[in-house]
Amino acid sequence: MARLTILEYPDPRLKRIAAPVTEFSPELRQLVADMAETMYAAPGIGLAATQVDVHKQVIVIDVSETKDDLRVLVNPKIVRAEGEVKGEEGCLSVPGYYDGVVRAERVTVEAQDAEGRPFTLDAEGLLAVCIQHEMDHLKGIVFVERLSQLKQLRYKARLAKQKREAARRAVA
Repeated sequence: MARLTILEYPDPRLKRIAAPVTEFSPELRQLVADMAETMYAAPGIGLAATQVDVHKQVIVIDVSETKDDLRVLVNPKIVRAEGEVKGEEGCLSVPGYYDGVVRAERVTVEAQDAEGRPFTLDAEGLLAVCIQHEMDHLKGIVFVERLSQLKQLRYKARLAKQKREAARRAVA
């Protein structure tokens, strides 16, 4: 297995829309294994293939406390969403930044596993939020883009300041 490089916002590759997986091959299973290793090492609870510059509809998630409940969703589609919850979210592609995002409280997802077998998953709470967050990545959406314009401007100003400070340190 290999740890993959996680793209950081505002990298334009994060805007690419992921294509459906049509071939369930050993390469796909290796991608899933590498994504899982990368997610656990980060550490995170979810990772979309888009975040590692692979533009296929593949997500890995593990919201368990013990990190032993890996879920793989290939070609996921939300077929039902209910309720509403606002919770603080972070993202491996937006390190060190957390903010409130409104999501559906419960979702039903149809997907395939890494072997291509279809399944349906009913999720609520953190799992439901994580699924929606990672599916946004497959559509080229990073969670900060779901924030108000003011919060987006503040975040971009923060990023610009961090870049200026890093450049100053590099020169010194």
